Amino acid sequence: MHKMSIDDLMNELDDARLTAKANGQASAMVSATMSKAKLLGLDKGVADDNEVQPINIIVRTVDARKPEQVC
Repeated sequence: MHKMSIDDLMNELDDARLTAKANGQASAMVSATMSKAKLLGLDKGVADDNEVQPINIIVRTVDARKPEQVC
């Protein structure tokens, strides 16, 4: 059984998109591009640039007098 990698699939979709472009098939071009986006996990939507995104910040402090002890 031949295992396909993400790169193999991306190459096939690139070929399909080029073929579609050469034949003037815009819908097939979009389909290939969207399939690539799904493979890369980019199909979840784009966050609004003005939307505040949550982040986690972890601050680790060390007492210089006792470097083995984390405060």
